[in-house]
Amino acid sequence: MTLPKKAAPVPTRLVGANGPSVRPGDDPAIYGSAVLEAPEIVEVRTYQTYRVRYTVGRLGLDDTGAVRVAFRMITDAGKPQATDPTAANYVSADCSGDGKMSLRIGPEGARPWILTVTAQLNGGYLSEGDEITLTFGDTSKGSPGMLMQTFVEEGYELRVMTDVQATGNFLPLPDQFAIGVHPGPGSKWRAVLPSLRQIGEGFRFGLKCEDRWGNPTDQASGRVRIETSMPVDGLPESFDYVPSDRSMIFDDLAVNETGTLRVKVYVDDILACEAGPLVVSDAGLSGYWGDLHGQTGETVGVNSIESYFDFARNKAFLDVCAHQANDFQINQTFWHKLNDLTARVNEPGRFTVFPGYEWSGNTAVGGDHNVFYATEGRPIYRCSHALLEDRSDMADDANTLTDLFAKLKDEDATVYAHVGGRYCNIHFDHDPRIETAVEMHSAWGTFEWVLTDGFLMRRRVGVVCNSDGHKGRPGASYPGASRFGAYGGLTCFLTEKNDRAAIMEAQRRRHHYGTTGCRMHLAVSARFETDAALYRRNPLAWPEETPEIVRSAMMGDIVQVSDETVETEIRVEAHAGILEVELRDGAGVLERLHPYGADDLGDRIRVTWSGAEYRGRGRDVRWTGRAQFDEARIRDLATINPWNPETVLEQRGSRSVVWNGVTTGNFMGFDAHLTDSRNGRLHITTNQGEIDVALAEIGLDPVVFDAGGLGKRLTIQRLPDAPLVRRVTATRSVAVHPSGDTPVWVRVTTEDGFQAWSSPIYLYRD
Repeated sequence: MTLPKKAAPVPTRLVGANGPSVRPGDDPAIYGSAVLEAPEIVEVRTYQTYRVRYTVGRLGLDDTGAVRVAFRMITDAGKPQATDPTAANYVSADCSGDGKMSLRIGPEGARPWILTVTAQLNGGYLSEGDEITLTFGDTSKGSPGMLMQTFVEEGYELRVMTDVQATGNFLPLPDQFAIGVHPGPGSKWRAVLPSLRQIGEGFRFGLKCEDRWGNPTDQASGRVRIETSMPVDGLPESFDYVPSDRSMIFDDLAVNETGTLRVKVYVDDILACEAGPLVVSDAGLSGYWGDLHGQTGETVGVNSIESYFDFARNKAFLDVCAHQANDFQINQTFWHKLNDLTARVNEPGRFTVFPGYEWSGNTAVGGDHNVFYATEGRPIYRCSHALLEDRSDMADDANTLTDLFAKLKDEDATVYAHVGGRYCNIHFDHDPRIETAVEMHSAWGTFEWVLTDGFLMRRRVGVVCNSDGHKGRPGASYPGASRFGAYGGLTCFLTEKNDRAAIMEAQRRRHHYGTTGCRMHLAVSARFETDAALYRRNPLAWPEETPEIVRSAMMGDIVQVSDETVETEIRVEAHAGILEVELRDGAGVLERLHPYGADDLGDRIRVTWSGAEYRGRGRDVRWTGRAQFDEARIRDLATINPWNPETVLEQRGSRSVVWNGVTTGNFMGFDAHLTDSRNGRLHITTNQGEIDVALAEIGLDPVVFDAGGLGKRLTIQRLPDAPLVRRVTATRSVAVHPSGDTPVWVRVTTEDGFQAWSSPIYLYRD
């Protein structure tokens, strides 16, 4: 779906509006009417002024009656305020009749229309034809206007309601309004390749330019020149960047030899970006990248589901996708629309799309879980009908996770455990026949505990990462300036082809890994001295399963071995330098592999802050801090994961760095390249604690200050001056426990702040 060049300044019906509007049979003129006076198109994060002008209907508007404008909860636009006319986001209200207007701003609406601005009449009444005008971004007394959101939206919606008889019951008017929000100027080029293909297998190369907030923009052009590390069939050496809809795609490319492809992109002879790595293999498996978790304006998010899938395929260059709306907001009309659409946009071999939904039960009864069907036309088993008026199918509800597993037992479906607002309770229930993975990272943050807690219960699940984006940008989900503190994740499915059957099988065999948004290549395998029994399905749930006799296994496999130790092979190829590879046995770290040693350390000091407050909805950690070097001077500063451009993370003077920001299990930080890097001390003060250390004591092993919470900590380490290597291979011997599982897996951290986790290889001897 193409974003329109102009958004028409005419009333538009709201997508997914809940609650009654003017009732059937009512004359709309009774309750009045409204018009929106606003620009047709605005750019993201600009200041604007717009007005809602309400004309009173035949009933009039009584004393203490009111007009209300409601906004969707998913926004990072400036919050309206009515107290300081010189400050941003100032809202005023006036009327043409008797009485005075007072403004009330707050969370008085129902999901998703939670934020409301209510203009109430006091000390008079209004007659038919009188007007109430709400001015958003009133600049008459010095305000710069209303600060618009950071993300593109087909229509930034305003829902207008009236309470003409002062009953406290607000009725939405039949005509509602929207303002088109378009991207800003180009800021950063992005080029995207897959990470694993077979010799001669087709693939695509995607190119786009994003604005400051990560929106693909049409405000970019230039002459593009391509340099490749290997010959690529079908990719031109140069072309003009003239995107039809904010991106350019080159399909049906191929490489006819093994190796690692990286593509440098020059725009007007300036290096703009690099794509890759793409590992070209002859081993039989390919890697297909997906983001299977997000929602749109039909429920709690923004934008349409059509634009959502268009973005996934043509702006984020994904191979696999799904839509996951909160079940208690999905009516039957939207469920049928979703199924019809997934059937239409599913393109075997190119773009695999699954129908599904988010089962959104409270944590006490299992917590959020994602449901994916292999085919359309299947039932939706909701946790409740909390926001649905039609309750005729409540008998189909699955109120608890146990109920859900029971209803799905004969379905061709898979389930992921998800940490969102209602975080998954992995201790409540688990069905290994259906629940194949846990979502370790999303826009909500990073949650390693969702996997490691399960090891003690002998859970054998894989690792996925998705966005759970609410802004309609699957596969490239930036947090903007909202409460989400992380860039959305991605999952790489390792399989022979890209269609529903193959991706479903990859899920059930846990043949996948997740990242915090990059597309690195990651391979983890095990080799055995003697024959081992590999199970395609978990034998704890399928005791009748006949194993395959093997001498090797890949990530996700369940293998019964007789060897006391196994050889584990790791291969990582990344877009950036590799900071660390952790080899893990369950919740424990066996070894931290660094592609450098103590003799390689230089004058680069890395400081990071990380963690969450707790597991629930209020997990965000707000950080404010300062790092002060008393003798050394900063000659260069590089920031790590500053996803919100409006947060402070910057050098002040020659010896200090200041910051504020949010972590939600993930991390932020900086690299300070110093002069005299071994003289003096570094003193860090934050609202979460402080640390003081002599620079000479900072070496290969990090200095860590534990700030409590859930992994809240400050970390200081010394790194080499030069960029780190982008390829790491290693072979390590791992002891297999005599009883229970030995889950062998890795976590990779790159120099620029991305992470990846492999699904464990589940080894056991008993």
